[in-house]
Amino acid sequence: MKDNTIAAISTAQGQGGIGIIRISGEKAIEIADRVFVPLNKKPLSSLFGYQASYGKAVREGEVLDEVVAILYRNPKSYTGEDVVELCCHGGLYVTRSVLRAVLENGATLAEPGEFTKRAFLNGKMDLSEAQAVMDIISAKSKQAARAAVSVRTGALTKKTDAIKDNLVSLAGHLCAWADYPEEDIPEVTSKAIEDTLNKAKADFSELIKDYERGQVILHGIDTVIAGRPNVGKSTLMNLLSGFEKSIVTEIPGTTRDVVEETVIVGNVTLNLCDTAGIRETDNIVEKIGVDRTFERLSSCSLVLSVFDSSEELSQEDITLIENLSDVPAIAIVNKTDLKRKIDIDYIKKRIPCVIEISAKSGDGKEALEEAVANVTGTKDFDPCSGILTTERQRAAAQKALSALEEAQNTLFEGFSFDAVTVCVEDAIDKLLELTGENVSDAVVDDVFHSFCVGK
Repeated sequence: MKDNTIAAISTAQGQGGIGIIRISGEKAIEIADRVFVPLNKKPLSSLFGYQASYGKAVREGEVLDEVVAILYRNPKSYTGEDVVELCCHGGLYVTRSVLRAVLENGATLAEPGEFTKRAFLNGKMDLSEAQAVMDIISAKSKQAARAAVSVRTGALTKKTDAIKDNLVSLAGHLCAWADYPEEDIPEVTSKAIEDTLNKAKADFSELIKDYERGQVILHGIDTVIAGRPNVGKSTLMNLLSGFEKSIVTEIPGTTRDVVEETVIVGNVTLNLCDTAGIRETDNIVEKIGVDRTFERLSSCSLVLSVFDSSEELSQEDITLIENLSDVPAIAIVNKTDLKRKIDIDYIKKRIPCVIEISAKSGDGKEALEEAVANVTGTKDFDPCSGILTTERQRAAAQKALSALEEAQNTLFEGFSFDAVTVCVEDAIDKLLELTGENVSDAVVDDVFHSFCVGK
């Protein structure tokens, strides 16, 4: 743990009603007292924690702004250290001027995520809870925010602690029974070991299974709107985004490049791309757009394939369907307000999920929301259950599961309980990596490197 006192602007840097400069460390109060002049003449060092004081921030005798200083004394603060937050008017010049005064009086500019890193190192949260902080900040939907908050407040920790306690109890019993045979320690049976291993395996498998669904909730899913020209792709894009993101005309080839937007469909965030209509063309610009459409189809995680209900299936429609065999897709039969001519049964035989909609009027939008939930596996998903949120966590859980499987195989093959104990202890080590109780400094540094400065 570094013993320097750090400071940074903790609010978004731009115009706003308030800007906060956060100071944390052993000399946080001393440094703040050099910058903050209280109206009541009482220095911050004379106050108890969780108190606020009104005054002014000064630098070299010049008043920078009116300020409310909020004091948090260790260990009852976000970082577990003495913390002072100077709340001034929002704005680039004012907040930077107050920060500069703080730095000139002995503080060091905080590194990305250093406040949360100190909270982790001081035992205020485990590593999974710390990583959830950035998920809260970057949440784009209600479900994403709920998932991140549940992890931050300990839902995942509660699950992993329960697994850890069972495995530690098993390992301890095995070691005690093997090392102290003369003591009156209950014998460990193969059945008891197998039951504990099966329970832990089931818990890890559930966490790993929910990882992908959790990623969809937290970060969204890369989605492509595809179809031939004039089937209503851009109209659908505008319906989902809530404004005219894409140009809509009756002229084929209007959309010639990928148009991107992040939208919320039901409870799922879609990183949506409206692509050029699929058709043969001599126009070089439009042809590049069509090529990019097929590139996106091969790399996306979900396709909203759009078809015109009022026209028969064309060769372009069939080509699109043939290109969706290996990609999760929803067939959207658009223009239901017109007389149907399309062979919808042909589509249903090749794309399991088919809905009908009028993108122009919005009829059928609820059916699309339900279809997205079904295809992405999020329909019955509880984001508050405590989920793995990062690839690092998932990898640690997978390694722990593999160690448990090895323990089970060792038991079945008739090896001694000592060999089983080694495998169980390996699983515990991997679990401690997940929670951050047993990780290298390099891993910790890497986790917080992606944080924003000031958090």
